[in-house]
Amino acid sequence: MKIAKSLLLGSAAGLISMAGAQAADLPLKAKAIEYVKICSLYGAGFYYIPGTDTCLKLGGYLRADTMLATNFDFDAASSGVSGARNRLSNYYTTRVRQDLQIDTRTATEYGVVRSFAELAFTWTSGTYSGLGTGGTAYTTSPGSQVAGGSLGIFYAFIQFAGFTVGRAASAFRTPWGEYPANNFELPGSGGWDPVSQVTYTADFGQGITVSFSAQDQVANYQTNIWNVSGATAAGFATGTYGANDIGGSRAPDLVASVRVDQAWGLFQASFAAHDNHAAYYGATEVTGHPGDKWGWAGQLALSIKNLPTGAGDTINVTGVYTNGASRYNFHDYMGTSFAIYGGTSVPGAYQSLGLAGVSDSVFVAGAGQELTTTYGFNGGYTHNWDPYWSTSLFGAYAAVRYNGIAKGYICGAFVATLALSTGAAGCNPDFNYAVVGTATRWTPVKNLAFTAELGYLMLDQKYASGSTVTLPVQAGVAKPGAAYELKDQNSLVLLLRAQRNF
Repeated sequence: MKIAKSLLLGSAAGLISMAGAQAADLPLKAKAIEYVKICSLYGAGFYYIPGTDTCLKLGGYLRADTMLATNFDFDAASSGVSGARNRLSNYYTTRVRQDLQIDTRTATEYGVVRSFAELAFTWTSGTYSGLGTGGTAYTTSPGSQVAGGSLGIFYAFIQFAGFTVGRAASAFRTPWGEYPANNFELPGSGGWDPVSQVTYTADFGQGITVSFSAQDQVANYQTNIWNVSGATAAGFATGTYGANDIGGSRAPDLVASVRVDQAWGLFQASFAAHDNHAAYYGATEVTGHPGDKWGWAGQLALSIKNLPTGAGDTINVTGVYTNGASRYNFHDYMGTSFAIYGGTSVPGAYQSLGLAGVSDSVFVAGAGQELTTTYGFNGGYTHNWDPYWSTSLFGAYAAVRYNGIAKGYICGAFVATLALSTGAAGCNPDFNYAVVGTATRWTPVKNLAFTAELGYLMLDQKYASGSTVTLPVQAGVAKPGAAYELKDQNSLVLLLRAQRNF
């Protein structure tokens, strides 16, 4: 028995010894993986960048558009081959966009440091323009990115201690810009397009903020400074009332705004000062130049939420007045020269034509700038039928008015160059631009929406009824040299959109 016991104990000791030796050969336990952690400081969707105290959020959308009866996205058929209404005009235009948004925030002893960028990869179909030889050439869609694809930068800014530096929303514009309940490009307010700026915003609590900004005027906030001495028949035929004679940048636009953003809605008042800096009267600097002239724009906006018509229903309304700062009404996603063709009943006229043009100022050689006045408004109402369906109604009106001296400059050249049949008495470059429309959206699941939107433009030009002009051949839009009746025009377009947000 003692012998058996000794054998068992010896065997057990041997096994333990062997197990210990094998265990010594095993690798050490790996360090715990540092998984990405949720950052709850700034709302849903933020995560800590591993190894840092910076929170990151990624988002964006993929959008596919089809526009019917226009060459633009999403605007009326109001100029170029789109306004020509012939075999060069597109019956449809398409656009696809992948948008990426990158938002980073870090808490510091001085407050939150934020950077934000929004990048858009866009492909837009183009159009065909006449060459004047019986052939055509494929070109980019006017006012859009290059057909075939391009990268655009919407936002790219840093925020710290109340300051915003970089490309961001203008302090002048409202949260909805020109889109109170729509996708159609409306006048009547400051535009959505972000702008390079340095802005300070003071937050007084309760949703009350005051902002002061110096923002770049070059890309977003200039229309035309027309030197009427350089006007041509070809330019007049497109609604261009002179040679665009803008000089180099001198001063940024100066903007101030007050905003009250609370549960009931929003109220905002904005003001902007804009320097009009012309180049020269003639081809060289020895010809002289007009002096700079400052223009301005004022805007009031109101948004009402929690309407009794339904949960989530809203009304957004904006009104604006400008003098020498027309881009704060006719924003940079819109054209500034309009030429829309139609039928005519005037004997001897080939077709009718609605002509109009927007400028910040006009002048002639040896004279100073005459500032252009505009005013307008836009508004929209959105009703949610249920969590899946919504419908909106929207509209806009904008007016352009030239003073007596400016009209004298434009009409003197217009009558002589185009042989206006009613003479100076029938010449008036003022015009009104109005839009009405409706949109219906279906959201079958969260973050996926399908939209159908109808927009109707009315161009109300002010040349005397029955007036005709003699235009030269316009090869690009395949229009012959002939007499054309000056007449009000309209344009009806349809947008079909599918969009997936993430």
